[in-house]
Amino acid sequence: MAQDNFSRVTEFILLGLSDTQELQLLFFTFFLLAYSMVLLGNLLIIVTVRTDPKLSSPMYFLLCNLSFIDICYTSVTTPRVLVALLSGHKAIAFEGCMAQLFFLHFVGSSEMFLLTVMAFDRYTAICRPLHYTAIMARGACWALVAACWVGGFIHSIVQTVLMLQLPFCGPNTIHSYFCDVLPVTRLACADTTLTEWLMASNSGLISLGCFLVLLASYALILAKVRAHLSQGHWKVLSTCASHVMAVTLLFMPCIFTYLRPAGTLPTSKYVCVIYTIFSPMMNPLIYTLRSSEMKESMWRLWKR
Repeated sequence: MAQDNFSRVTEFILLGLSDTQELQLLFFTFFLLAYSMVLLGNLLIIVTVRTDPKLSSPMYFLLCNLSFIDICYTSVTTPRVLVALLSGHKAIAFEGCMAQLFFLHFVGSSEMFLLTVMAFDRYTAICRPLHYTAIMARGACWALVAACWVGGFIHSIVQTVLMLQLPFCGPNTIHSYFCDVLPVTRLACADTTLTEWLMASNSGLISLGCFLVLLASYALILAKVRAHLSQGHWKVLSTCASHVMAVTLLFMPCIFTYLRPAGTLPTSKYVCVIYTIFSPMMNPLIYTLRSSEMKESMWRLWKR
């Protein structure tokens, strides 16, 4: 009955990264350049893969989907950050905050699942080359990508439902530049211990579980490559090395952020920059500069 007398918060105030005018200008420039690189780099990968018949292998099909996810993932938070830094308007409606939280986890967890599928693709190509075309047929690739999106949706809807059950009646200041489960949970007018553990189990264990599967797959690939050192295997190993760089940028900050309840340690909003903007910005560079086929295809596309 006590909760019925609470006035529900209708909007939140996102404090952003800094209140200093000079730093805000610096952050605006960084976010604008980073977002432009994410859009241009990933769109270039999508166009290159879609227009070059030589890039029809499952690896490039999954890379094309990863680029699309990176564009969606960054677009959930970055445009609003740019508007807030430019206009100074930091308020976001309660419904908008929940929507941002939902889509952030929807697309973000889908990317984690897709990176795991990409690791499985590399493992199959190296460790089971004779069965690769049968295992990674086009229909199987579409099914795996669809499973990634379904898994991301299920994860995100659980997070959002848990958040909507909480009463928000008092403080509405979020010490971050976007709505996420940890900073928003701290504002609830109730005991959130159980909810925090459920959210940590959901987001944190997904991040940790996918990362451990990735490490296991690369350990098996390394063992295979060490047993058969050839030029072709070194080429594939180089591709896997770039993949490891990409997943480390995404998974380590997420594990640090989500694999604990909200009140145990303070969450650094600067750590969030790594997995919301820096990792999607680096993915096009990592995957294109480490792949000779991608660079050759991009050069052919440029000459056309």
